[in-house]
Order: sequence, then structure tokens, then C-alpha cells
Amino acid sequence: MNALRYRRAAVAVAAAAVLPLALTACSDDSSDKASDSKSSAAAAAPDASEPATADSASMDKPFGPACAGVPKQGAGSFDGMSKDPVATAAFNNPDLSTLVTAVKKAGLVDTLNNAKDITVFAPTNEAFAKIPKADLDKVFSDKATLTKILTYHVVGQKLTPKQLENGSFDTLEKSKLTTSGSDESYKVNDSAGVVCGNVPTANATVYIIDTVLMPK
Repeated sequence: MNALRYRRAAVAVAAAAVLPLALTACSDDSSDKASDSKSSAAAAAPDASEPATADSASMDKPFGPACAGVPKQGAGSFDGMSKDPVATAAFNNPDLSTLVTAVKKAGLVDTLNNAKDITVFAPTNEAFAKIPKADLDKVFSDKATLTKILTYHVVGQKLTPKQLENGSFDTLEKSKLTTSGSDESYKVNDSAGVVCGNVPTANATVYIIDTVLMPK
């Protein structure tokens, strides 16, 4: 009888010793699985500290460093220019005032405003300032020469930035100009840089450039 009690007591002691170990093992296993699960979730989740990848600039909108200087509201804004024909839209942009004066002297205001679906490469005031004043005054006083230069800046179709990547186009002056580049960096005739491109007006697309183009 005593032997039987000793055996039962021994079994109870052994069970008491083994049970905590088993519970600990189960707990460790559950913790490991939870830890693995958290690690997997963390790996799958994006790291908030990393900047999101920016999409490339939309080529449906104006682009280029000089676009920052365009008014946000009013007739000279992108929205305002999109409602006016091209010569009128240029008149509302103070950085194109020399071009507007030239267009008026050449008698091309109505020609440009009434044209359908054209592209105008519009030199800035600084572009005209690159030409020595004596030479510029001479050109402005010669309507035929001025008209020839200005119509060389006009292509008889609306051009997208994609078309400028490697293009050759007939101008209203009857000779060709070439374009090259990609993304937001384009050149015309390898000399003039586009500083604000893809600007919409009611009848034209405008690419503002930093150098006056000369017919070849």
C-alpha cells in the first residue's frame, strides 16, 4: 500500500515538473510564429521612411523652368492663354512683349490669330536681347525680313512633346526646322532651348524658347 502511494506521488511530481516545460515550449512556439508573422507583414508593407517613386511629368501639361514665372490667374495664366488665340495670348505674357511688338510690326496678328492648329516657337525678351541692338533695329525696320524670321517660328500643325524628340517640320516660312530632346529638355535647331513648353492657346501650342531662330 505504501509502495503504491510512493509511485503515485512520484508520478504527480514528474507531471508537475514536465507540465511547465511543455507550456513554455508551446508559448515559445506561438511567440516564434507570431514573430515570424510580424516580420513577414513588415517585409510586405512599404517603408514609410522611403520616398514614394514619382511618376514622370505629365506631357499633357506645360513644362520647363520658365513656366514657374507664368501668373497663376488672369489672362496671362495658362488657363487664360488657353482661351485666347495665340497672338492675343502672347500679348498677355509680359516675357513675350518683344515678340508681340515684332508680330505687330510685321502685320501678322490676324494671320496668327486666325490660323488653325499651329505650333509657335516663341522667343522670350531675353532671346531677342541676344541680338545686337543695331541688328535688331534693322530687322524691325525691314518688314519683309521680319516676316521671314517670324514665320520661320511657326509650324502648320500642333506638335506634342513626343514629336519633338527627333523631328523635322516645315514652317510657314517654307523651310524646315529641327527638334531634338526628351522628357522636359528640348532643343530647336540645336541652338534654342525650350524653357516653357506645351503651352495651350485657343488655336495653337506654344513652346517658349531662349534664342531667336534664323531661317536657313
